[in-house]
Amino acid sequence: MSEDNPATEAVEISPAEVNAIPNGKGHEVGEEITASARTPPGEDGENPHRTENTESNLPESQEFLSAMDDKKTTRFTDFEGKTSFGMSVFNLGNAIMGSGILGLAYAMANTGVILFLVLLTVVAVLSSYSIHLLLKSSGIVGIRAYEQLGYRAFGTPGKMAAGIAITLQNIGAMSSYLYIVKYEFPLVIQAFLKVDKPAGEWYLNGNYLVVIVSVAVILPLALMKQLGYLGYTSGFSLSCMVFFLVSVIYKKFNLPCPFVDFALNGTASVVNVSATDPGGDEDPACIPKMANLNSQTAYTIPILAFAFVCHPEVLPIYTELRNATKKKMQHVANISIAVMYIMYFLAALFGYLTFYGEVEAELLHTYSRVDPYDTLILCVRVAVLTAVTLTVPIVLFPVRRAIQQMMFPNKTFNWPRHIAIAAILITFINLLVIFAPNILGIFGVIGATSAPCLIFIFPAVFYIRIVPKEEEPLRSVPKILAACFAGIGFLFMIMSLSFIIIDWTSGTSKASSGH
Repeated sequence: MSEDNPATEAVEISPAEVNAIPNGKGHEVGEEITASARTPPGEDGENPHRTENTESNLPESQEFLSAMDDKKTTRFTDFEGKTSFGMSVFNLGNAIMGSGILGLAYAMANTGVILFLVLLTVVAVLSSYSIHLLLKSSGIVGIRAYEQLGYRAFGTPGKMAAGIAITLQNIGAMSSYLYIVKYEFPLVIQAFLKVDKPAGEWYLNGNYLVVIVSVAVILPLALMKQLGYLGYTSGFSLSCMVFFLVSVIYKKFNLPCPFVDFALNGTASVVNVSATDPGGDEDPACIPKMANLNSQTAYTIPILAFAFVCHPEVLPIYTELRNATKKKMQHVANISIAVMYIMYFLAALFGYLTFYGEVEAELLHTYSRVDPYDTLILCVRVAVLTAVTLTVPIVLFPVRRAIQQMMFPNKTFNWPRHIAIAAILITFINLLVIFAPNILGIFGVIGATSAPCLIFIFPAVFYIRIVPKEEEPLRSVPKILAACFAGIGFLFMIMSLSFIIIDWTSGTSKASSGH
């Protein structure tokens, strides 16, 4: 920020506060006008806000006053950047960390260890570059909200496209979280009650349990007025996932390799403890594959892409960062991505090395085949259930905000609408989860459509449109790179979708025929 020009700095901060608080409020008329009339880009590429020319002071002070006025009329919560660097890393890490981690061991089984590592690295690096593009665009126009960047680049169609992608992406995420509740919760209750063969009790029916959890836990949290109130749950959610990772690593050294299926062997007595058979040769089922391509490989790329989507949350976290600069926020993003990259790789690796080719699309379900009454795994399941349940309301906020922006752009906050949107969304997602086939179908299709838009295509095209031609002509290296980046996104989307369609039509997919 330029210390020599306090007016500029104040102008930068106030629209960010006005635009980017994901608290589900509508936007006043005139906000977009002030948002688009932001500080002119300077000559300095690294910090576009630095305005050396003195003649720009007069319009700046007027703009400053109008921004303050605008702030009074919109009645947005005053939100100065007070979040420390460490907490911001934590918040963004939590935004990245989703239930995707449960599908990664399955992804590794279908790509092989080396290929998985290469893909994971590529997706992580591309996500970081894409955050760079978003931050650069938002810095130039002083807007820190995804839909508003879309509006600034392409007018209403841009805003709608961003809003729809965020809605689809986050509905996909919420569906997958609730799917875990539907799939895991009955098994946990069954194990705690030591019920071997459920006789159709209602409390062991996943569909009933999803509805109960939605009404009792998710809806009340989703009705909060501001996202800030949910900050307390996000730390707890992340620590549950760390417990999951530690347990997966511990279990790898605790379970024998050709694992004995509990259903086949009621006593669960393990005879073959080592990975070698009497002849001294390794069991072929216990040798990790370094590279492996099969029909299920098509799901791997979308599942991985889905694993690093945090883009709708980047700009709000940027707004709340103390002494926010583009460079500082990029550091936050890079550290969060690096930490999640390590957690993802370890969870996938140890999950895969425990079960090899037998690993299922939902890792925790595989453990229950070995021993349904394993205390540690029961605790892990409760932790994961808690984590995903508490993440649903956080993911719901950007969707409600996107819907407000698209359907009621000029309305102020209003409780009945706030409550109605949440209730309708949760009802819709419940129906989706109760009647949708399998978690892979949800991950795969959503990952193949909205994730490439949010990660690759939108940041790149917004960047090309927003960065002025005087600063970077269309043929400059950064813009050519951004165009290639958007191209990668399109390729990735077409490739993933065609794989999935071929897979579905040939009938080999696990997604089309549930377990």
